[in-house]
Amino acid sequence: MNTIQHEGYLRLPHIIGNPFANPPIPAIIPISATSWWAGVKSGKYPKSIKLGPRTTVWRASEVLALVTGA
Repeated sequence: MNTIQHEGYLRLPHIIGNPFANPPIPAIIPISATSWWAGVKSGKYPKSIKLGPRTTVWRASEVLALVTGA
């Protein structure tokens, strides 16, 4: 599993993984992008933060809390 820093932000490929990247990015939460966005909409996953018109991130601390169950 990836090492997640408590501070900073994660983009979607760093959360759900991207096997086609060079080098491949392993998934922290192995689900599809559609399932992730549905979970964000329903409140199951953390809310996103828009940094720009095409840049969406999540707080690393919130993703870590989701993974560890804290």
